[in-house]
Amino acid sequence: MAYVREAFGWDEDVVAFQGPRGALGQIWRLEAGPARYALKEIFAEPPSEGLIAAELAFARQAAAAGVRLPASHADRDGRYLLTTPDGTWLRLYDWADLRPVELTAQATPAELGALLARLHRCAPAMASEPDGRPPDPWYDRVPATHAWAKVSASGASWAARLADRLAILPELCAAVAPADPAGLIVCHRDLHPENVLADPAGGLVVVDWDNLGPAAPGRELARALFDWFCDNSVADLDAMRGMYEAYVRADGPGRISEPADFSMLVASRVNFLLVQSRVAIDPEAEPRHREWAEREIDEALRILPTPRQLADVLEMTLKTP
Repeated sequence: MAYVREAFGWDEDVVAFQGPRGALGQIWRLEAGPARYALKEIFAEPPSEGLIAAELAFARQAAAAGVRLPASHADRDGRYLLTTPDGTWLRLYDWADLRPVELTAQATPAELGALLARLHRCAPAMASEPDGRPPDPWYDRVPATHAWAKVSASGASWAARLADRLAILPELCAAVAPADPAGLIVCHRDLHPENVLADPAGGLVVVDWDNLGPAAPGRELARALFDWFCDNSVADLDAMRGMYEAYVRADGPGRISEPADFSMLVASRVNFLLVQSRVAIDPEAEPRHREWAEREIDEALRILPTPRQLADVLEMTLKTP
């Protein structure tokens, strides 16, 4: 904390409290006198300068369009990404007292659909990643069959369940394909329930913009429907319909009109499952990361969609005016 205090020029004592963690980092709530901040400790590769610049620019556009999100803070030297003496990467944001959105509340699907439409309406075109690379294959490519050999034969407690799910992958992944670069816009690319939260008044707040980059709006919409309203292999088609119709009413530009529109959903879910499976059996991974991976594998296996669910949702969206 001494390094952070010096970097941001705080005179007050700083107290840190552990907050939530995700795949890419741990959040700490900092109290510096009366001020409160969210400090993110980054586990993986740090964001590039291009990504941070794109994030800040889009955050301004989104905020102007009425989207609520925590502000990012630079240190005294204008840096939004800091490196501690021991090599830890850090970013600082405003702290907000937030809670999970009530999934079963009647208004939730419409509020989410309107929020996503607002994000997509204000998003500029973006044909490449912020650092100039082609669009990340994480969102439109799936692992080859042989990539699963080591984890499926690991003997881990989840290996048998994984083998059962691998049996459906050829059918599930058949339509996964890259999107047309001409239709890509800036997207959050990680709008699941841990990244869209409610403030004390019930307003929606979007957090964790580390995955921002190019995506087809219809594909992000398809993924969001499943992120929010499909769990334990049960898809809430009524809630999905409510979210989709609200998005369309709010003039969101994306549509779900063909099987390939589920590419982002399927590819990101399958790639995440493989990465966490590898972490869980890696003897050189930190224990905290292996333990977290074990929990994530359980959830990833549970929420992996089925071909039937994709077909049902596509049928629903095609009937929406």
